[in-house]
Amino acid sequence: MPATIQSIEAILVDIPTIRPHKLSMTTMGVQTMVIVRMKDSDGLEGLGEATTIGGLAYGPESPESVKLTIDAYFKPLLLNQPANAINTLRVRLDHAARGNNLAKSAIETALLDLQGKRLNRPVSDLLGGALHAHIPVLWTLASGDTEKDIDEAQTLLAQNRHCDFKLKIGSRALMDDVRHVAAIKSAVGYNASVRVDVNQAWDESTAAKGMAELQAAGIDLVEQPTPMKDFAALVRLSNKFHIPILADESVADAKDLFALAAAGFSGAVAMKIAKAGGPIRALQQAQVAQAAGIGLYGGTLLEGTIGTVASLHAWSTLETLHWGTEMFGPLLMKDDIVVKPLNFHNNGVDLPTGPGLGVDIDEDKLAFYRRKT
Repeated sequence: MPATIQSIEAILVDIPTIRPHKLSMTTMGVQTMVIVRMKDSDGLEGLGEATTIGGLAYGPESPESVKLTIDAYFKPLLLNQPANAINTLRVRLDHAARGNNLAKSAIETALLDLQGKRLNRPVSDLLGGALHAHIPVLWTLASGDTEKDIDEAQTLLAQNRHCDFKLKIGSRALMDDVRHVAAIKSAVGYNASVRVDVNQAWDESTAAKGMAELQAAGIDLVEQPTPMKDFAALVRLSNKFHIPILADESVADAKDLFALAAAGFSGAVAMKIAKAGGPIRALQQAQVAQAAGIGLYGGTLLEGTIGTVASLHAWSTLETLHWGTEMFGPLLMKDDIVVKPLNFHNNGVDLPTGPGLGVDIDEDKLAFYRRKT
């Protein structure tokens, strides 16, 4: 008899960030994660994580709604079901609940972790096998202060921890943002790649002016300059400038990417397991991108270590990550809830070894940071 799912617990965890993290839609001082603990009848435990940015500031799911969805709707559908039937359970959740991809991603991650532990294999093996043991990771400069961002970038370059940087812009006047970005690019020169993330803050005409200025300043990539539903604007802008556009909020899954590619978009896509509904569907998106000649980038919703590792196992199976990844979420938080933190060095991070995700909960830290009310 296959092992069955015996318990599912969704835990809200609040960890302060190392500094205010400024985006176009909010400024974060605390990151909230939903940690899923799934146990089977053999006594094994699978871990998952669902995380978003700034509560409801980024998307339609909040940490609180994710916990409610798992507790009230997903748990009754999953308890006493075969723990190894990952695809069957994924389809069952899809038939019972529309959307809710963050919650689905956490469940799928926990199921993969369980299966990996049961087979004594890493999650990357379940996804086809790792091609990379060390994965590049950029750092986001998001203090909003030009001199602080320059100092931070130069320190990280000297430490050999990061050589690619992303700047969060869009909350200020266009030319103020351009001057901020241009000054940082000038300071780091050719030692680093500098990209920007607008988080949908510009309309198309503003984006056209902004991209012209950023292109002249030597910026390498512009992420989601216009609103997520305006596919036509992304297509027109991608064809107008040689500076590539990174589609993020516009693309949740493989169907979104196919529609954008069919419309004539050229550039890159930010894959996120949370947006797609789990690592398996994120990799389906990668297949569409590869067929369409669209570059790949491993994106984050600023997950902690558990969600970050789940993404890393997926990205490790891809031959080429044209723009690297931004799996720095754990570094943005003042503390961690795992026994052994990730090893960030040499402008990237090592893929954990061991069965499943390869991480274990630090019970004391979890008890300290879990939400009490």
